[in-house]
Amino acid sequence: MIEIGKTNRLTVTSVSEPGIWLDGENLGEIFMPQSMSPEKVRVGDELDVFPYHDSQSVLIATTTIPEAQVGQCAFLKVVQTTAIGAFLDWGLPKDLLVPLNEQYSRLRDGKSYVVYLFLDPQTDRITASAKLTSYLSEHGPSFTPGQEVDLLICGTSDLGYKAVIDNTHLGLIHKNEAFHPLRYGQKVQGYIKEIRPDKKINLTLQAPGHKGKQDLSAAIIAYMKARGGTSSLTDKSAPEDIVQEFGVSKSNYKKALGMLYRQKKIVIEKDRIVLETQV
Repeated sequence: MIEIGKTNRLTVTSVSEPGIWLDGENLGEIFMPQSMSPEKVRVGDELDVFPYHDSQSVLIATTTIPEAQVGQCAFLKVVQTTAIGAFLDWGLPKDLLVPLNEQYSRLRDGKSYVVYLFLDPQTDRITASAKLTSYLSEHGPSFTPGQEVDLLICGTSDLGYKAVIDNTHLGLIHKNEAFHPLRYGQKVQGYIKEIRPDKKINLTLQAPGHKGKQDLSAAIIAYMKARGGTSSLTDKSAPEDIVQEFGVSKSNYKKALGMLYRQKKIVIEKDRIVLETQV
């Protein structure tokens, strides 16, 4: 089934001077203006296109894929505010509307916000909402601890950073799990730390357990090799210096050094660590 607001592969059924027509199956034929069409298109060709309603409410298609699609979240900039809502730049000629009833507070010109894209059931128009909790679940029984996920930082609280998980859920990175500052709208790789008794989701930026130690150990070895086989970052170094280089706590860094030492890959000296092959 062809879906408005998502990338679809459609077959060209007709080519004319104004543009081309595509087989939209359940949506009927969809027009693609010449200005949006690739060159040398023939009947029978298959194209990856994005169907949406233009400013005249006509369903058209384009090969330009916007920054986000229906069912996804994105960090987008407000280009205009009006009496009906705020318009966001998402990479298409027609800006994306966030209606007033989909805003917690008025969005402001020139500012960027994390929004969720959905298809308005009454108009079939692609619309955005800043009310993430209306569309994303905060309960995560389908996730498992240690699972790798894509995160989009969408806010802060007294406890830490709020994040969108894989465009479907909301979770929390506690302050003690964020060893370097995170920015609103920033995309980061993360992991499910735990599902709390209330089913809400705690997140971490470091791979848990043995995998996390292995990843950090490999990063330390690579860091040392790039510096001639030595490093001044020891188990006595300041926590902020370790965070700046590796984005982890001093405690986890010391554990990784200990593992490398036991594996006889490094020698720990008073003011530096050295690769075993350099000794």
